[in-house]
Amino acid sequence: MPGALDGRGGEDFFSKAYALGFARVGVAPAGRPPYLEAFQEWIAEGRHGGMTWIERHRALRADPGTLLPGCRAVITLAFPYSSKKPATPDGFTMARYTRPRDPDYHRTLRDLCRDLAREVVLRYPGSRCRVCVDSAPVLERSFAWAAGIGFWGKNNMLIIPDLGSYFFLAEILTTAPLEFPRAQPMESLCGSCTRCLDACPTGALGSDHRFDARRCLSYLTIEHKGPLPAGTGDRMGDCFLGCDACQEVCPFNGESGARDICLPTPDTFLEMDDTAFDAAYGSTALARAGIVKIRENIRAMERP
Repeated sequence: MPGALDGRGGEDFFSKAYALGFARVGVAPAGRPPYLEAFQEWIAEGRHGGMTWIERHRALRADPGTLLPGCRAVITLAFPYSSKKPATPDGFTMARYTRPRDPDYHRTLRDLCRDLAREVVLRYPGSRCRVCVDSAPVLERSFAWAAGIGFWGKNNMLIIPDLGSYFFLAEILTTAPLEFPRAQPMESLCGSCTRCLDACPTGALGSDHRFDARRCLSYLTIEHKGPLPAGTGDRMGDCFLGCDACQEVCPFNGESGARDICLPTPDTFLEMDDTAFDAAYGSTALARAGIVKIRENIRAMERP
């Protein structure tokens, strides 16, 4: 079929995606996502913590057609980020996905995906697309797994065998009648390895992919509202925003100890007011946590 995204007419689409910086592209049929029941159980048990928006929108995640009526396919794209850890001159760090040098990845990926969505509409006149980047209620890892992009690691991250897990996911929902070979989802390659489970500072990771956000340092230092639980600062090590512990020890990420000295000292953040923070980081992913939360995290790490 002319214009199909199955390798017989979609080479331009894939080439454009790779030229834009995406490392993987996959397509899965729309419909009930894999692991939906596990997700619903996670919510029912309260393991999502205070992220109430996840609970409010859980019905939408059962079918992409609720987000885009007539949706036929979900195009999933993986966009890598640096394995270098953002650091201060005196050795404190943030998680790699914060990318304090760059504009918020939500905005960047949304713009890139809109370019690709226009390509789909050009190939299939009359079709419609919706771009989803993290904030939309889509079980993105489930669809990425169904599209054959990677396997589900014991740390609950999607892992691409020759790339690792340092990447963002984005989706293009489309009503276009894409022709594509049904992908074969990857079986887990974790084997008997439990490095990620052993490395988690707070015990947020359990066997059988059980994850408790209420214990996760990424959740506690970014999403959690209110005071940090007692003892959290002792478990943060030198990282005062987010956490990469379960990814740093993963063999598929290789050596990832390099640091990028791109942050001011913690004292600078403590002295920074809202205006200065917004000027420096208001368009980055750091704005999600905000300066009040960042100051709270730093103070929690202070030793007597």
